[in-house]
Amino acid sequence: MTAKLPYHHAEGAPTAPPLLLGPSLGTSCALWDKVAPELSADHRVVRWDLPGHGGSAPDLIGPGATVADLAGLVLGLADALGVDRFAYAGVSLGGAVGLHLAVHHPERISSLAVVCSSAHFNGAGPWQERAALVRREGMAPVAATADARWFTAGFTVPRLVQDHRKADPAAYAACCDALAAFDIRDRLPSITVPTLLIAGREDPATPPAHLREIADAVPGSALVEIPGASHLAPAQCPEAVLMALRAHFSGTPRRGMAVRREVLGDAHVDRAQTRQTPFTARFQDFISRYAWGEIWTDPTLSRRERSMITLTALVAHGHHDELALHVRAARRNGLTPEEIGAVLLHTAVYCGVPAANSAFAVAQRVLAEEETAQG
Repeated sequence: MTAKLPYHHAEGAPTAPPLLLGPSLGTSCALWDKVAPELSADHRVVRWDLPGHGGSAPDLIGPGATVADLAGLVLGLADALGVDRFAYAGVSLGGAVGLHLAVHHPERISSLAVVCSSAHFNGAGPWQERAALVRREGMAPVAATADARWFTAGFTVPRLVQDHRKADPAAYAACCDALAAFDIRDRLPSITVPTLLIAGREDPATPPAHLREIADAVPGSALVEIPGASHLAPAQCPEAVLMALRAHFSGTPRRGMAVRREVLGDAHVDRAQTRQTPFTARFQDFISRYAWGEIWTDPTLSRRERSMITLTALVAHGHHDELALHVRAARRNGLTPEEIGAVLLHTAVYCGVPAANSAFAVAQRVLAEEETAQG
């Protein structure tokens, strides 16, 4: 007999590296609507629904279900798709499934991202009470409070709230049973797959402290906190979540960020990261992926040569703040003050004397500051 599988939606090239995306309790595949299509440019993205949620049948699990049961459904889905090893990202209950897989089936997981989730969910009591409530009264009472649990004040995603109302009460209660029994804290140090934790700073359900607890216990893991995000960060702050996931699951952004730090310095990059908002997240991702991850890492030209080109372009367009930044970068890339002066003199011929005059003033200030700092 063929095993029943959860409903799933696949996008991206069938030959691309597989990435499975897990949902939060009460939601469906729609939770990833603003993130999955972008991730599918580089991955075979497969979103799946919890039992009784979205398109999944409610009888995939029953009362007393565990996170291990849900993880078994994911492994069954991967097997049916012919996927032996896959990257995985999950939100809340979906994140707990990812932690279970990383602990108990590390040979199947290539990389893990745990989003707005926890290694435990504040004890069994509240989940047992919620399970009893929905078994007794249906989904209406919990669906009525979804916005407050999921989003910051004034924000909502009607499709997700509607999915919450439509969830099967028995299957939803069984998922509550799974959360009630889940506590994997003592096994976290055994996780060996590359792990990213993403926390929403305004999340009341799994506050950043829960993600920090995992980050502190999982060797080599990384933690990203998203300002303005509540529990369903992929729906509320998709650009910031996308940038973090891309950086984790793709080597290009990591290489780009490393080169960006080497050329521009940690202080500048740290300031840029601190100032990042959901509005600027995609731009920061663009810079890391393309400018630093592809152009500056291309070995055809040396970093010295790229600094000379960059200085010339900035002089030509009068971008003086960026020029000051790249004068410092040119020094890190090995250019002497005399060589920087020769580049600027060259620009006087091809970019104009007034442009070069302003550039010399900027460079002189930066070089004087550097000399003073060196004592």
